Amino acid sequence: RKAGMERKGKPIQSQFTRVNSLGYKFYRLAHLFAQALDERLASHNVTVGQFRMLLVLWEREDVTQAEIAHLLDVEQPTVASTLRRMERDGLITTTGDPSDRRRTRIVLTKRAHALRESLTWEAQSVNEVAVIGLSSDDTARLHSLLDHLTRALVESNRA
Repeated sequence: RKAGMERKGKPIQSQFTRVNSLGYKFYRLAHLFAQALDERLASHNVTVGQFRMLLVLWEREDVTQAEIAHLLDVEQPTVASTLRRMERDGLITTTGDPSDRRRTRIVLTKRAHALRESLTWEAQSVNEVAVIGLSSDDTARLHSLLDHLTRALVESNRA
């Protein structure tokens, strides 16, 4: 039965609140992760948005803007503006795609490759702070549960 429906003529009071909402808790957690990471990345002159793109490019260099948008599940205009800033900041170069002149290939610069170890260390440090007090088994279980929630929502959105 959906919250807010009537039972014998009386409205059902919803037990749904901000403090017991998984969505709200994930939003808050994501915000706190981004804030902590942004503080750590600032000394390297890299933003959280740029770091997300760097993670993709470290895995799969020489990709297109559309491929990055798909992998990160963000809109292409967001990717385009972040890539422009990354090119301005010397993190990437762009080249035309020889097989399709309408597409641009994104390639990491030496600076971006050199930052990989220090930036991923900063991100790992934030992750470690977040799980202080959890056992390694609890942390592994948390990863498993997060993967499960992600799959469930992806499947639900496909239906």
